[in-house]
Amino acid sequence: MNIQIIALGKLKEKYLTDAMKEYEKRISGFAKFSVTELEPIKISENPSEAEIASALETEADKIIQKIPSNSLVVAMCIEGKQFGSEAFAKKINEAGVNGKSNIVFIIGSSHGLSPKVKNMAQIKMSMSEMTFPHQLARVMLSEQIYRAFTIINNRKYHK
Repeated sequence: MNIQIIALGKLKEKYLTDAMKEYEKRISGFAKFSVTELEPIKISENPSEAEIASALETEADKIIQKIPSNSLVVAMCIEGKQFGSEAFAKKINEAGVNGKSNIVFIIGSSHGLSPKVKNMAQIKMSMSEMTFPHQLARVMLSEQIYRAFTIINNRKYHK
């Protein structure tokens, strides 16, 4: 199984890059794991709705180009469904059982994701009703992916 995170923006803080390296190492024991970082579209400091929509559409085109065929696409968005760790593990396991060899998680820019990306996703997922920095959300998602594989494989990590 291949797990890919497509994220707008780069990790800037060393403690976050270190955390991502650790989760990449842990996840690699269960699946191929990669992160694709895309440059967000620069917009003005006080953008109009039209400017935001245009930037999101351009970002959507960049995102869609990076999604492999036969992928389960998960859009990370605030209006998405929240899953407990066990339910999340079940979704990952079901994807493999149903022949999806790629799972792609998409984390948008600070303005979110284009409706085009959300509509093509088979799952819309929210981590919480709380707002998190996009960089931290990437680490949190990676930890939950690792946790899911430990649940699927009956490892001790999850309590």
